[in-house]
Amino acid sequence: MANIQQVAQKAGVSVATVSRVLNNAPSVSPKTRLKVENAIKDLNYEPSMLGRNLRNSESRLLLVLLPSISNPFYTEIINGIQNTAIANSYNILLCETDSNPQRENIYFNMVKNKLADGVISMDPTVNMQKLNELAENHPVILCSEYEEGGSIPYVTIDNELAAYQAVKHLIKLGHDKIALINSDEKFLYARQRRNGYERALREFELPIRNEWIYHTKDLDFQNGVQAVRMLLQQEEKPSAIFAVSDTLAIGALKGINVSGLHVPNDIALVGFDNISFSNMTNPTLTTISQPMYNMGCTAAEMLISSIKEEKVESIVLDHELLIRESTMG
Repeated sequence: MANIQQVAQKAGVSVATVSRVLNNAPSVSPKTRLKVENAIKDLNYEPSMLGRNLRNSESRLLLVLLPSISNPFYTEIINGIQNTAIANSYNILLCETDSNPQRENIYFNMVKNKLADGVISMDPTVNMQKLNELAENHPVILCSEYEEGGSIPYVTIDNELAAYQAVKHLIKLGHDKIALINSDEKFLYARQRRNGYERALREFELPIRNEWIYHTKDLDFQNGVQAVRMLLQQEEKPSAIFAVSDTLAIGALKGINVSGLHVPNDIALVGFDNISFSNMTNPTLTTISQPMYNMGCTAAEMLISSIKEEKVESIVLDHELLIRESTMG
């Protein structure tokens, strides 16, 4: 492969002149530019993007932190981030942290060492103290999960309002025994969605019963199966369930089917996220639709603006309640 010295020799100019042509400097005469361009073409010379980016102190690489690539919730968000990044001449690197502090440190150091230009974090388990320290000198955006009262800009939805609307939908259908399958309340979204659940029950003067609130360690399908098993062992069984994610709701659906009961005739079910699988279940799942693709696009746009040192404000996107067979019959 040809190098820049060979291009300069063939064109009869200095290496500095070739470099100026590559960087579209206006100081090069049209005649000289043409000679260099012809030499580049004849030698099939491809300039090193890494070398150019290092000179410009940029990597054109965006890091995307997420706890697990296997969670289908992240798929559409990643698509949005990637398409927006590529449209702006950036690449992305997916960084699966697996909630591991050592991995986090590796990724944070990439930004500190200018191997990446900024970070979009979708990881609710991330060390927020270290992320805040990174954000003092480097562009960082939070996507979906964020920090209340924090200084890092974020894009999200109104989780409390969405949960309130989901539970209100069940109440309007006549349900007064509504259970909640929630994840760990160390996560902000889990606390917000529980607040929405309780707000709807209080508004309609229905009791908030601790035995009908089940907490899982994470959003794994199997935890939804286990949650239903525990809820159906109660002396008084719920007639409806609101799960804070579709993966938990689909697990709950499996658990209800295994127990010999039917959705929605015996138990109505609502999920959260509108992952692609939610429309493939039998019955199809009523759920809160998050604008995942738009969330990804917005997060990438915010990060690129931040890299350009433009002021970035947090954004709350709209959600939608999608009513399907799991509450309609």
